This record gives sequence, C-alpha cells and structure tokens, in this order.
Amino acid sequence: MKILIIEDEQKVASFIKEGLEENGYEVKVAGTGISGEKMAGSHTFDLIVLDIILPDISGFEVCRRLKRDLPDTPVLILSARAGTTDKLTGFDAGADDYLVKPFEFAELLARIKVLLRKSGKAESTPQILTVADLELDLDRKIARRGNIEIELTAREFNLLEYFMRNPGKVLSRNDIAEHVWDASFDFGTNVVDVYVNFLRKKIDRGFDRKLIHTKTGFGYVLEDK
Repeated sequence: MKILIIEDEQKVASFIKEGLEENGYEVKVAGTGISGEKMAGSHTFDLIVLDIILPDISGFEVCRRLKRDLPDTPVLILSARAGTTDKLTGFDAGADDYLVKPFEFAELLARIKVLLRKSGKAESTPQILTVADLELDLDRKIARRGNIEIELTAREFNLLEYFMRNPGKVLSRNDIAEHVWDASFDFGTNVVDVYVNFLRKKIDRGFDRKLIHTKTGFGYVLEDK
C-alpha cells in the first residue's frame, strides 16, 4: 500500500513515514502543496495524509484539487487547527477524515486502516511478508519457511514481524525492546537475546542458509546471505 504525506514539518513527516514503513506501507513525502499535487498526479497512491498549513498554498485548496482529480483516493487531513469551523472546511473540501495534532500514532494508523478498508483498497493487498524463503502471514498468524510451517508464540511472532519489516537493517537490542515490548521494558535484562535465540532456532535450524545474524556490539539483522 502506497501513502503520500504532504507535510512541511520535517520532524512530523519523518515520524509518520518511519511509523508507517514499520507497518508495511510504502511512503513518499512532499514538503509543499504544489509538489504534493504533482507527486499525486504522477504516481498512484492508496491514501494521502495532508497538512493544512503549508508554505505555498492552503491544504484546504490542495484537498479540493486532489478530490477533484482523484475522487477515489482517501484524504486524511492532519492539522493543529482544531476548531469546528476548520474541521467543517476540511470536510467540505472533500477530506475523508480529520485528525488534530498532537496525535497518537496508533490512532493515526487505525484511521488509515479504516479509510483503506472503506475504499476497498486494503482488501486487495494480502498481508504477507517475505524474506528469502521465509514467509509471514499477518492475517492468519502463520510463519512458514519453504514448505514447513513454524510454530511461534505471540511474542516470537511479533519479533519476527519486526525483523521482516526491516530486512538487512541492523537492529539494536533497544530498538527491538521498544518495538516488540513496551516503554516500561527493563533494558538491563537479556530477554531480547533470549527471544532472538528462541526465534533463530525455530527459523534457521535445519536450513543451510541462516537468516538471523548477530552483529557483535550492534545487535541483530535478518538478511539472506
């Protein structure tokens, strides 16, 4: 699924982009309304996240143009302008949803999923991650390598999903803990190492090609080499 972010605040755009990519979306960013329109016109996107306060043109006007030219593409307005008048203006411009800054990323992600589901776009994309001969079915919660189904606990499944969303990227123990556990995780424990070893035994044992590798002093990486 491809998402376009039209947002001039670089930190906000980077935060959203990173979060969406970790959840399996392909993301492009435009820093102005005009560049966003051009990008939307020259590429196919499944959804557009649009800021209102842009350096060159009002986001409301951008929304009107986008919905005129791409009526089937959902537009989610993301703005610090929280007044009822602003929201009504956004919906009158054709926005499919309106989320006020500051926001929780989990809520943004949930709203994006709802819009994609309503538009029928989400149904056309199977939720399957693949690295080499390893496959992870996110809908059915099944891991398979070759023709062999691998039984995983819920935590192991989440850990493998995080690895497979970041193939070739070295993930530190802190990275893994923050994404697979939670903010209250005790970083002084060796739980991450233990679970990585559990997972490694399940997906690499019996195969000539090993997929989970240790980068001494840095962390772990999932890659086919």
